[in-house]
Amino acid sequence: MRRLGVSTIEELRERSVADIGAFWGEVVSDLEIPFHTPYRSVVDLSRGIEWPEWFVDGGLNAAEACLGKWAARTPQAMAVVHEDEAGRVTRLTYAELADEVARLQGGLRTLGVGKGDAVAVFLPMIPEAVVATYAVAGLGAMLVPLFSGFAAAAIASRIQDASAKAVISADGTLRRGRATSMLPALREALTSCPTVQAVVVVDNVGTTGELGEREHAWTDIITSEPERAVEPTASSDVLLLAYTSGTTGKPKGAVHTHAGFVTKTASEVSYAFDINEGRTFFWVTDMGWIMGPLSIFGTHGSGGTLLLYEGSVDVPDTNRLWQLVEDHSVSMLGVSPTLIRTLKAAGGVPEQELGSVRTLGSTGEPWDPESYEWLARDVFDERVPVINFSGGTEVGGSFLCPYPVEAIRSCSLGGPALGMDVDVVDDNAQPVRGQIGELVCRQPWPSITRGVWNDDARGTRYHESYWSTFDGLWRHGDFALVDESGSWFILGRSDDVMNVAGKRVAPAEIESIVATEPSVAECAVVGIPDATKGEAVWVFYVPKVSASEEEELEIEARIKSRVAAGVGKPFTPSRVVRADHLPKTRSAKILRRAIRAAVLDQDAGDLSGAENPEAVIEIRERSRGWRD
Repeated sequence: MRRLGVSTIEELRERSVADIGAFWGEVVSDLEIPFHTPYRSVVDLSRGIEWPEWFVDGGLNAAEACLGKWAARTPQAMAVVHEDEAGRVTRLTYAELADEVARLQGGLRTLGVGKGDAVAVFLPMIPEAVVATYAVAGLGAMLVPLFSGFAAAAIASRIQDASAKAVISADGTLRRGRATSMLPALREALTSCPTVQAVVVVDNVGTTGELGEREHAWTDIITSEPERAVEPTASSDVLLLAYTSGTTGKPKGAVHTHAGFVTKTASEVSYAFDINEGRTFFWVTDMGWIMGPLSIFGTHGSGGTLLLYEGSVDVPDTNRLWQLVEDHSVSMLGVSPTLIRTLKAAGGVPEQELGSVRTLGSTGEPWDPESYEWLARDVFDERVPVINFSGGTEVGGSFLCPYPVEAIRSCSLGGPALGMDVDVVDDNAQPVRGQIGELVCRQPWPSITRGVWNDDARGTRYHESYWSTFDGLWRHGDFALVDESGSWFILGRSDDVMNVAGKRVAPAEIESIVATEPSVAECAVVGIPDATKGEAVWVFYVPKVSASEEEELEIEARIKSRVAAGVGKPFTPSRVVRADHLPKTRSAKILRRAIRAAVLDQDAGDLSGAENPEAVIEIRERSRGWRD
């Protein structure tokens, strides 16, 4: 703020979108992001805002800009700390990480991997995932991160779409006290992936066994001659193919570039999450979600330390997360609202020393006030800001984001992220305040996806997905609200939001009320077609303890009463259904659309990213006979 001569965050937000080229140029200068070839101009919009070119004619390699920069400046500083569920800890300084990357880079080169080749990374959150990320980037190849819990079909579809030349995989991962195999699913997937010429296998849990014809042990590959030089990639060269999961059709490959992704992620981790040299960033996530790559490039783009945890943060009990924070002096802790609801339901507040935490991060779903306040007030005594930010895989970062220097209203996302010209509009693309509208963006940003991988020459799928609803506006598919105080809120996906008797209501609003029922551990709300109201509200809940039939009826009555009192009688749930589990992604987001499809006995779509797809089957069975 001092650099640009502004005194408030609102002034800075306004300045950042008044001239996006000037602002992002200042970010590069402020963060000292190293370009091996200077760019001629920050942004070129001659092809339209849908197809911007950033850092024109410049050259930057993400591995050099993040790892190489700090390995030279602070070689003995800690780059990566890893702990697994069994409590084993591994540490790598920037110099040690650079050495490991050079060995793997040389090994991949001997396997024929070079600039422009796609390399799938099918690894849990272990140090090898960071090494692989930088080795692929250093070669100028394209990183294709895969969710560590994917089944064979999901792995195959992404490898096929990317035409991956190589895969780096683990034999398995530790989760909930046992080794979970990964290699069998990969091997099954590769029977239909002819482009893959080599597979590098990390013996992570000791179950690799005999290697197949095109498989190579990680320990053998890293004995190759180290390759320390990085490929001099252009600003616009592809760094990362990040796949989104849709409800129908094949997943979309978002295309992120070296300069754009590094600039956006480093700015977010530095400015929003307050990470720099000597501070530790820890987000509970997976390499297959955008937060995995964002954590790596963002943390090391800022010179910080990245903490990785392999396993479940509630094993052996719900104190595990807080113990990780204390043991590793975590500066930024990133969690999901669902995880916090689970920890809150366990009762009490942590006794660990959490004084190292400077910021809390959250993304992926709306908060309920009770859980938000428990985290902010009860656990952290209102001394730590909750940086609740919202963006997406295609965004490569956030649209909305509060900053530690501003007052943050409970459950809000503050306002627009710096450099993001976002708005809330009605069906006619007119700005609205105090009412629900569509979240849009009016100008491009450095990490905007460069189309959809394998789209046609006109970019039809890309245009239809993001630019076809409103002329000249990116429509992200989220409903949002700016309240009377100027605070911004995301209310859920626009296809999740319900229309009950002509009135829009977000599932999160009703869920936050249901969550106040003491008997409820977690819940989900969906809209089901109704002849009278258009849509009726159905509530699915998981009880804290098992209940008798009579007790379930009492819980149902209390939930209906709470919703009627909290939102209004028209929104009183038509059905309240007990469930043993709710379907979630591995990143703990509840799959509302899958629940709705199950109720309607429809195809639930792509469940490859689901932690517990069997929960959809349970809900389908429980709903049978209730459908009109």
